[in-house]
Amino acid sequence: MNKFILLAGVTLLSGCMFGTSSEIKKAEKLLSQFQCNNIESAHMTHSSITSFHEQKLASSKQKVVSYIDQYKDGDKLFSIPLTDVVDQQYIIYKSACQNLGGIHPEVEE
Repeated sequence: MNKFILLAGVTLLSGCMFGTSSEIKKAEKLLSQFQCNNIESAHMTHSSITSFHEQKLASSKQKVVSYIDQYKDGDKLFSIPLTDVVDQQYIIYKSACQNLGGIHPEVEE
């Protein structure tokens, strides 16, 4: 009986570990999409709005890097999957990039 309980505990822990590992890999793959191309900050007129979007661009990516690092350390920060959190931050990132002229919205057909 004790062996069964031990086996069940090890199985449960390894399942959680592999699930978290998979989630981290997916989040890292999403993080690789955090790229804002075709913006020239040197040629941009700097205003409070521009500064706001530049800050959002940097902070949303930095948050995701921090979240992934904390998940790697074993800290579960949210009740929703990490990939959902990364998706939410990507929406903020993409919006800031678009407002700076970097990514143009896709035309829906």
